Amino acid sequence: MLLQPAIGSERKASKRCRGAGSDTVIIFDKPMRGLSQAALGRFVSRAQRTAGWRGQVNVWVTTSCKLRGLNRQFRGKDEPTDVLSFPRLDESVKRAGDIAISADIAGYNARLLGHKLAEEIKILALHGLLHLAGYNHERDDGKMAREECRLRKSFRLPAALLERSRGTRRRLPRAKRSPGRTARAKPRTRRAVR
Repeated sequence: MLLQPAIGSERKASKRCRGAGSDTVIIFDKPMRGLSQAALGRFVSRAQRTAGWRGQVNVWVTTSCKLRGLNRQFRGKDEPTDVLSFPRLDESVKRAGDIAISADIAGYNARLLGHKLAEEIKILALHGLLHLAGYNHERDDGKMAREECRLRKSFRLPAALLERSRGTRRRLPRAKRSPGRTARAKPRTRRAVR
């Protein structure tokens, strides 16, 4: 699991959710109002079944600060983001990959858009799953957006991430920069996708 070293002591907060031939691991850094690890695990498994995707998915719901660190390390962007996906490197491994979600940005978006935090985290998990399945909205002429919209409707979720980001893209408040910290280029063994 890519996120294992970053998680460290939070391992105790993990929950294994079995179903549909996958072994989903859900980790919350802190409790999420209206969403349990088991409920998110069931959603991820159901989304995988509905779309016909296979493999273990690890989901880490954490802070903007930690997402910013991952974004800096793997994408060279020193800013927080809402969701990052880390597809598997080895095709022989029966794992789809890892997803990291910012609970802070999810909460902000949920309040801004008038829906529940649980729904926003599911929207972000669905977006991350699409990336793990090989979709890339930056290069696919709307194919990922159409699939995200189809799946979102089947799960009765509010507007999907790509649907609401069409047109002008709003900027979310940036996390405070630590004094003396600058982005450094590091060798990348794994590519994150947003």
